[in-house]
Amino acid sequence: MSRLLAGVAAGAILCAWAGHAAAAELPGKFEGVTVDAKLIGGQQYEALYARIAEWERATGAKVNVLSKKNHFELDKEIKSDIATGNITWCVGSNHSSFAPQYPDLYTDLSALIPKEEIEGFVPTNIEASTLGGKLVMLPRAQFDVSALYYQKSLYADEAKKQAFKEKYGYELAPPDTWQQVADQAAFFSNPPDFYGTQFAGKEEAINGRFYEMLVAEGGEYLDADGKPAFNSEAGVRALDWFVNLYKAKAVPAGTTNYLWDDLGQGFASGTIAVNLDWPGWASFFNDPKSSKIAGNVGVKVQPAGSSGKHTGWSGHHGFSVTESCANKEAAASLIWFLTNEDSQKLEASAGPLPTRTAVWEWAINEAQNDAYKKEVLSAFQQAAQHAFPVPQTPSWIEISNAVYPELQAAILGDKTSKQALDDAAAKATQILEDAGEL
Repeated sequence: MSRLLAGVAAGAILCAWAGHAAAAELPGKFEGVTVDAKLIGGQQYEALYARIAEWERATGAKVNVLSKKNHFELDKEIKSDIATGNITWCVGSNHSSFAPQYPDLYTDLSALIPKEEIEGFVPTNIEASTLGGKLVMLPRAQFDVSALYYQKSLYADEAKKQAFKEKYGYELAPPDTWQQVADQAAFFSNPPDFYGTQFAGKEEAINGRFYEMLVAEGGEYLDADGKPAFNSEAGVRALDWFVNLYKAKAVPAGTTNYLWDDLGQGFASGTIAVNLDWPGWASFFNDPKSSKIAGNVGVKVQPAGSSGKHTGWSGHHGFSVTESCANKEAAASLIWFLTNEDSQKLEASAGPLPTRTAVWEWAINEAQNDAYKKEVLSAFQQAAQHAFPVPQTPSWIEISNAVYPELQAAILGDKTSKQALDDAAAKATQILEDAGEL
């Protein structure tokens, strides 16, 4: 078991479980209190929210969900609230990639959540949730690093295996490198009915995918001085990977408008051969009620780039409490409830990776008699060994918003990859200078 835990959260997470601390104090009683919340929405996140009614019954409080959007739209709404001084809500969904933008928005949860409860989380997740000495969010069971899902039947087809070897000179097997993914994507594609792969093509999603491909190609996004360094030879190779797939029609034409839900639904439709995606989709892909490829899904560690490094852009979701919240205790109780052991087991049972140590132990035991769950857990355990966070700058999202249209321009053929990256680097440099980071 210790070997299985060792890779999670990109490093050592093995620690002692501190027990069920402060059970008498939590969730508490808050009769007549209403907690306003702004939450991330999306198929893979929704099951947890059914538990809110349980918290309401236990505490006597009510939760008023003001908005439920994908994190990119939620981020824009939160920034608008900050700009207009309209932070009247208490609980917000948060993410390790987004949190550095809000240094003064959220309160320090270490003053509201018992120490023993905090110690129940994976230490590296708590570290990533602590900014400027403040614990700004409690991690939910949504530790994210991507592995490769694929349709198993494609690799068992003897005619395809023979044709592939004749064309590319090596055996057809689930890919170990991103060059092999590109080869296979072109080989499997039969537009407009079937495509070799897909990618999220806008917002932070494409910038994050470009970032991890850049690392896999041996490049760096920001150099040691914090200056943009992605307009390099490695950066051009990384961006060309996306450009060439689009040019070859090995991805759907609409991929530059895709976000995560589009990818999940696309792979589940049976029209995509291989799909780099998050652990939260694992159960969805293998459920005959939601997926046409249920029973035909393989999962393996994400491929490596030409440098030998694997992609591994990672982060985790969580919940935060605003400094302006009128009843921080009730809000903290709610986010504790949504991240406690029962909640994490609920989310982890569908595939997402937990952020509580004890729930990792539970997930490992649960998978023993389920071949697919064991495959998923093993793949993502390996994937986590290669995980790395976004560049540590509060301007990451603002830079992403400036960079992604340039990446799109290259993918769509409006600019060369070098032109797009030079223009993107100039914009990123200006953002960092304006922020006083350069």
